[in-house]
This record gives sequence, C-alpha cells and structure tokens, in this order.
Amino acid sequence: MVTTQQIIDALQASGNPEKSAHLSRFFKTAKGQYGEGDLFLGVTVPEQRTIARQFRDANFPVIRELIASPWHEVRLTGLLILLEQFTKNKQEEFRQSCVDLYLASLPYINNWDLVDLTCYKLLGVWLNNRQRDLLYQLAHSSNLWEQRISIVTCMHFVRQRDFRDCLAISGLLLDHPHDLIHKAVGWLLREVGKKDRQVLTDFLKPRYSQMPRTMLRYAIEHFPENERKKYLKKDNQITK
Repeated sequence: MVTTQQIIDALQASGNPEKSAHLSRFFKTAKGQYGEGDLFLGVTVPEQRTIARQFRDANFPVIRELIASPWHEVRLTGLLILLEQFTKNKQEEFRQSCVDLYLASLPYINNWDLVDLTCYKLLGVWLNNRQRDLLYQLAHSSNLWEQRISIVTCMHFVRQRDFRDCLAISGLLLDHPHDLIHKAVGWLLREVGKKDRQVLTDFLKPRYSQMPRTMLRYAIEHFPENERKKYLKKDNQITK
C-alpha cells in the first residue's frame, strides 16, 4: 500500500536547494506577500506529475495528508494524484468523493499554481452539467484563492463555448483589489475572445474604462494593436 512518507521521500529526492530558493521568491513567500511562509523543496511540476502518476493508487487518507502538508510541492502532488484518480475513474459516486475531498481541502489550496493546475480539470468537469451555485459562493468568499478558483474553474466551460458563468463571475470580480484576480479574470476573458471575439467586445464595451489595467491588458492581448490602443486609452469611447 502506498504511504504518505513514500511520496514525500520521492519528492525530497527530487528536490533542489537552488530551485527551492528561486521558487520561494517566485511564489512571494516573504512576510506580507500572498504566499507568506510557504515552504519549497525545489521540485519542478513535470517531476511532480511523474511522481503523482507513480503513486496514483494512493488512498484518500494519504492524499488528504499530502494536501495538508506545509510543503508546497507535497500539496500540489497530492492534488495531482486526486486529479489523476478523478480523471481515470468515471463512476459518479467516486467522482463525488473526489470533489468532496477537493472542497474540504480548500484551506490548503493556497497559491495560484495549486488553483490553476487543478480546479477547472476537476471542479469544471464535475459542474459541467450541474448547477454552478458553488462558483458564485466562492466568488463572494473573502478568501483570495477561493475567488480565483471561482473564475479559473470556468475555463472548462469556456473551452466548450459556454461563456455565461465566466462573464457573470468576471463581473462580480471586476472591482477586486488584488492583482492575482485581475490576471485570472483577464486571462479567462482572453480565452472567451479566442472563441468568440464579439462576446468579449460586448462584455468590454460598458466596462473597459473601469477595469483594472492588468485585467484589461490580459483580456485584449490578442486584439490588433490599433484596437488595443483604443481600449487602453481610458477616455476613448469604443463604438464598434
């Protein structure tokens, strides 16, 4: 039977002190920053994916222990194992258990990579043909990472040209104070525009002048340069 310590040992064996120092800076772990106090072993995401596949048969108690670890890569590997199991097993009851564990683990899904690498592939798939009230509850949360989950989960829907929830949640988060939400909303809006430019421009026209600059820049990244300049000139009126 796979144990928690086996997986941690495999991660530690792949750790690198130089990468650890770099990741600590990259994920803003200094006092007062969004990742304050997080700990890194210095393991790359591809290495973590390999280890997650190697130990994909870990049971839920082991996965739960991994996700609750103080080490960033241990948490992510636990989430990747959970995602691996959710993806492979199509049984409704099992998938519900995966979703329940994911939601119970929200306090530990506390950096943008932990969110972005898992939420839309798990919650998005699960909610595809279900009521999505959960996403609006998360959007109204006071927790930055839950709010990011609410918008990034919409990636699964957007890829199927289902834009309703992405646009609605983008509207809810439009005035959010944190740059990590500005980037996430802008990213998702950009993906909407890749699928349907008109849907995106219809969303932007009444809102672009009030949008945070980073959010707007992300959203219009693939627009022609002359259009981008018009949007970024806040006193300019977009008429078409």
